[in-house]
Amino acid sequence: MEVIFKIIRQQQNSVPVMQTYPLQVEPGNTILDCLNQIKWEQDGTLAFRKNCRNTICGSCAMRINGRSALACKENIGSELARLAQISSSKTPDNTVYQITIAPLGNMPVIKDLVVDMSSFWDNLEAVAPYVSTAARQVPEKEFLQTPQERSLLDQTGNCIMCGACYSECNAREVNPDFVGPHALAKAYRMVADSRDSDTENRLENYNEGTKGVWGCTRCFYCDSVCPMEVAPLEQITKVKQEILDRKQASDSRSIRHRKVLIDLVKAGGWIDERQFGIQVVGNYFRDLKGLLSLAPLGLRMLVRGKFPLSFEPSEGTQQVRSLIESIQKTES
Repeated sequence: MEVIFKIIRQQQNSVPVMQTYPLQVEPGNTILDCLNQIKWEQDGTLAFRKNCRNTICGSCAMRINGRSALACKENIGSELARLAQISSSKTPDNTVYQITIAPLGNMPVIKDLVVDMSSFWDNLEAVAPYVSTAARQVPEKEFLQTPQERSLLDQTGNCIMCGACYSECNAREVNPDFVGPHALAKAYRMVADSRDSDTENRLENYNEGTKGVWGCTRCFYCDSVCPMEVAPLEQITKVKQEILDRKQASDSRSIRHRKVLIDLVKAGGWIDERQFGIQVVGNYFRDLKGLLSLAPLGLRMLVRGKFPLSFEPSEGTQQVRSLIESIQKTES
């Protein structure tokens, strides 16, 4: 079949342009196969990264039809099927298919599909992704782990640092201090590692403002694009739980947000928004500045008749409470 490849091309610090390349392909051809064919047969100036054939997996990550993925993993047939599912309309037999290729997001472009990953690696370094044994006397033999202890590292150990999750991260796009899902997934690997001796210091670091786990917007994009099913959001949630188990609601607004939300849902089946603002932002009337910050919003809600003057628990409050308590009991 004939496929038109629309490739976003760009020099460093310049305006991107789209260039099209027609190609005769088979459904089983990977996107990387097609890019190689374009480079070898049509345009030798096209730049992209690849090391998949040299056992350095993850190098060929790029945006394929708006979704970050590995070019060596996606093939023409599956990609066209995905596009057809999205459009939910029957494609005529004589259609010339189009596939758009763009560089990864949240990183500056060096050339074409090659991006500068300095921030990606710097943010990984920020979580100290190495097992620490500084607090222990180093034994004559290696540290040993049980199969159960090692199994806690399996999922995060699959990460190939391709950058797909970092590329799609909404939090990283609006908050340059956020370290990114790749780094926090690696952070959980360190927290879960029985050989590590620096857990408490790590959790304090990951709990800092919105650069750590509280900067995550829980959009699920990182999980949806991860080619290795590392599920970065799931790992971020586990780090949050480790922090919550060690902290009181008064310690920070981020901690209060989570704890108050759970307490209010347990009490009423859903959130009493009047109490939520006072308890989270106002710190139970202890934070005068926080309370004053709520005043403009409260006044606007009153003027527009949207301020909740009363609260009625939901009919299923007891069932919701039982579910939450059952989960909390299981986790503990």
